[in-house]
Amino acid sequence: MELIIYNDGTYSLVEVTKQMIDHIKILADVDCFSLCDIIRLEFTEYLDYPINLHQMKDGSGYFYGCICR
Repeated sequence: MELIIYNDGTYSLVEVTKQMIDHIKILADVDCFSLCDIIRLEFTEYLDYPINLHQMKDGSGYFYGCICR
């Protein structure tokens, strides 16, 4: 799985590693899209009107989604 991050006019793919999600407890089977929602909730904060985007908490850019492979 990779995250799509937008920063300074460029879209980047960031690979999700086991170290990134080690602290997240998943109690049931989840598909890739559900895992994407869990990661979005964990690693972003929502910027309300007028921006309406999910900004990465580490300041690396804006979260746009996931690619499931």
